[in-house]
Amino acid sequence: MLTKIYSSATYGIDAYLVEVETNVESHVPGFIIVGLPDNAVKESRERVTAAIKNTGFKFPIKKITINLAPADIKKEGSAFDLPIAIGVLSASELISQDKLHDTIFLGELSLDGQLRHVKGALPIAVEARKKGIKKLLLPVDSSKEASIVDGIEVYGMNNLSEVIDFLNGENNFEPVVSDRREIFSQINKYHLDFSDVKGQENVKRALEVAAAGAHNIIMIGPPGSGKTMLAKRIPSILPPLTFEEALETTKIHSIAGILPKDTALITERPFRSPHHTVSDAALVGGGSFPRPGEVSYAHYGVLFLDELPEFKKNVLEVLRQPLEDSKVTVSRSKLSLEFPANFMLAAAMNPCPCGYYTDPTKECTCTPPMIQRYMAKISGPLLDRIDIHIEVPAVKYKELSTDAKGETSERIRERVIAAREIQLKRYKDIPHIFNNGDMGSREVRVYCKLDEAGEELLKMAMTKIGLSARAYDRILKVSRTIADLEQSENIQPQHVSEAIQYRSLDRELWKH
Repeated sequence: MLTKIYSSATYGIDAYLVEVETNVESHVPGFIIVGLPDNAVKESRERVTAAIKNTGFKFPIKKITINLAPADIKKEGSAFDLPIAIGVLSASELISQDKLHDTIFLGELSLDGQLRHVKGALPIAVEARKKGIKKLLLPVDSSKEASIVDGIEVYGMNNLSEVIDFLNGENNFEPVVSDRREIFSQINKYHLDFSDVKGQENVKRALEVAAAGAHNIIMIGPPGSGKTMLAKRIPSILPPLTFEEALETTKIHSIAGILPKDTALITERPFRSPHHTVSDAALVGGGSFPRPGEVSYAHYGVLFLDELPEFKKNVLEVLRQPLEDSKVTVSRSKLSLEFPANFMLAAAMNPCPCGYYTDPTKECTCTPPMIQRYMAKISGPLLDRIDIHIEVPAVKYKELSTDAKGETSERIRERVIAAREIQLKRYKDIPHIFNNGDMGSREVRVYCKLDEAGEELLKMAMTKIGLSARAYDRILKVSRTIADLEQSENIQPQHVSEAIQYRSLDRELWKH
């Protein structure tokens, strides 16, 4: 007997339907799975056999053929265990077939029939709604994220026995429901706040400018100056996530299997901080069956690279494309996938190998060639994509011992949101540009015009302070953001002056 039921799998950050065809016939006993299954899918034969027997059903001693269509896309993972088990039981006429045609089944089976968490429940629920399928049946641990999608009934099950009862109509199961309004009310509630940071007012200002214009930033300072502490608080001053942004971010975390079990939706902007030993595939995505990397996990959030010169050179170089395009394209001989990667880069580094080159209280033990080699680890093209360089001095005891609270993240975020709204209006007719950090050379010439005093100031900076040619456009873009923060239509000389201070690594100090 032949039966057909629906399952689903992910492809990139989206999902596609998989038709699980099961044929049971009275020939020499066997169990074969076709349709480009990987090893995890092939091994489901043993899991399904044991789970059916341990649930109290007799496993059919017949020839069983499972086909996973479409057969030209490789199937991976263990989420096909449940649909295969239901297909076998249905084709053997051991359960009712009434509810099979409008339901997607997902779930990994343990040997005793328990259902385990699966990846990608959210994008699968979105695809099910798009295809007009009414029900999604999956493990209870994965049901919360799927229930955020309207227009589809999501049922969370604990084991195979409950699934069979549901199909046979023996128990009354209620669909899982998530209160979208309550979940969305939690958006952008952060535990970390800028008011916790003592001193470093100039660095906080630089981070505010970076957040307001979506500029990438690098902090240079000795160990213990608070670079990591400051970076962790950047998401708390970024504009709130919209529901669409939260949904897209959650989809990425869902297909990677890193979404917490009790989380329906990611409500905070992501903050990712990979260790400097990370590989290029782990950072930008890849693998034999491509998976997203850290740059995609940081989508709509912050990617923080601490100890930047310690990262391998090839790892830093692969960052250039996602920084430019806000996406990662992973190509293989048989497929090509795109993962979104629209993130703000925040990096931190010491000024020299020992860390105390710019510290007025501690002596640096590094020689000039050592410092030059250390700085050369960061390539010019990568620095070219970082608009703001800010020095982070060691915090003085007087600032550490004070009880005074700094400005809160909420106050800073209000100014950032106001500046972003100005930019949205300015670039509303230009595709793919939403803020000052996205501007190319053409837009800089149009929107970053200076008066005579500003031109003179920038000319002096280029010639006398020793700023590089690449700094020219960066200073203009940052000047535009500083003007937006002050609600100024034109860029004033004081805006240019502040932007010039944010080009530390272009100064002669770092070149010799």
